[in-house]
Amino acid sequence: MTVESTAARKPRRSAGTKSTAGKRTPARNTPGTEPQLVQLLTPEGERVKNAEYDQYVAGVTPDDLRGLYRDMVLTRRFDAEATSLQRQGELGLWASLLGQEAAQIGSGRALRDDDYVFPTYREHGVAWCRGVDPTNLLGMFRGVNNGGWDPNGNNFHLYTIVIGSQTLHATGYAMGIAKDGADSAVIAYFGDGASSQGDVAESFTFSAVYNAPVVFFCQNNQWAISEPTEKQTRVPLYQRAQGFGFPGVRVDGNDVLACLAVTRWALERARRGEGPTLVEAYTYRMGAHTTSDDPTKYRADEEREAWEAKDPILRLRRYLEASNHTDEGFFAELEAESEALGRRVREAVRAMPDPDHFAIFENAYADGHALVDEERAQFAAYQASFADEEGGN
Repeated sequence: MTVESTAARKPRRSAGTKSTAGKRTPARNTPGTEPQLVQLLTPEGERVKNAEYDQYVAGVTPDDLRGLYRDMVLTRRFDAEATSLQRQGELGLWASLLGQEAAQIGSGRALRDDDYVFPTYREHGVAWCRGVDPTNLLGMFRGVNNGGWDPNGNNFHLYTIVIGSQTLHATGYAMGIAKDGADSAVIAYFGDGASSQGDVAESFTFSAVYNAPVVFFCQNNQWAISEPTEKQTRVPLYQRAQGFGFPGVRVDGNDVLACLAVTRWALERARRGEGPTLVEAYTYRMGAHTTSDDPTKYRADEEREAWEAKDPILRLRRYLEASNHTDEGFFAELEAESEALGRRVREAVRAMPDPDHFAIFENAYADGHALVDEERAQFAAYQASFADEEGGN
C-alpha cells in the first residue's frame, strides 16, 4: 500500500449491480461552479497569493510543509486502518475523515497548547495534532471506554456524539476563560448537518452577545449523511454568522495552507477580544458518513470523481515537488512510518481488555448519588444471577 493509495477509494458495489446515484442526484460542485473561497494552493499544487491571509503563513518553512504533509498522510493511514478494523468486526462503528485531512490538520496546527478544542466524532486529524494517541480514539468505537483520554491532558475534549451540542460547551468554556482573563482561545468543530441544530444557533447568540473567544469551525463536507447542503440552507453556511453579528469566512477545506492561515486569523481575533468567528471549510466527505452508510445510494459517481481530483494530500505533494522542498527519500520514509502506524493500531485494538462492567457507574456525579448506588446494586444482582445459573448447571 502506498501512502496515497487510499486517496481515491471507491465504495464497493456487488458484482453485476449498477449505481443509481447518478439518476437521483446530479453532479454538484463541478469545476467552474465552485463558490468564492480563500485558497492559497490550487488543486494542481500552485501557490496563490492572498493579500489578506499570506501574512498568517509567512513563517511557514519547507520543514513545516513536510510536517503538514506527514500529518495528513499518517492521519489518512490511521483512518483507513480503523475502517478496515470495523469491517473485520473489531470496531462497532467508525466515522471516516477521508478527504477532510487538510481542514483538520490545517486548523489543528494553528492552535496553541493552551487553546481548547471541542470536537465531534470525526476530528481524528485534530486529535493527532493535539497529541492524543490515535489508539485511544478507538476505545469508544470498540465499546471498551467512553473516550480513553484525559481531556485536560491535551486540551482536547472527548468526542461528542450528540450533534451540535459541543458548540454550547465550547461557548460556555470560552465565556469562562474570558472572565478569568486568559488570552487563550476555544475552537468548536461541527459539520454542515449540525449547523441546522438549535444548539448551534444558541451558541452563535451567546458567543456574539458575550464576545466569547471562540472559533466555530464548520467542515462542510456537502452531505449530512444522505442530505445535501442545499436541503438545509438557502445561503452559504459562512454567511449565517452575519445574522448573529460576527464575521464568517469560507476557506478551501482541501487546502491545508489556507486552512492554517484562516484559522490563525480567527484565533488571533478571539485572543484580542474581538469575539467569535465562523469558519466554513468547504471540503468533501470522500467516504461514507460512517461504516453503516452506503453513499452510492444517494451520491453520483461524477461528483465524487470531481472531488478526487482536488485531493488535499496530492495537492500539497505537488507543491512540495514543484518547489523542490522534498525528495523520494522523504516519501519512502513516510511510507514506512505509515505502515508501522497501521500495525501498531491493529495490535493495540486487538489487545484492548474488556471493560469493567461497573465502570459505567463511576464519575456520574462528583459526590455520588443515591439513585446511582441503587442502580449499581441492581446491576450487581443481575450480573450475579448469571453466576448462580452457571453454578446450578
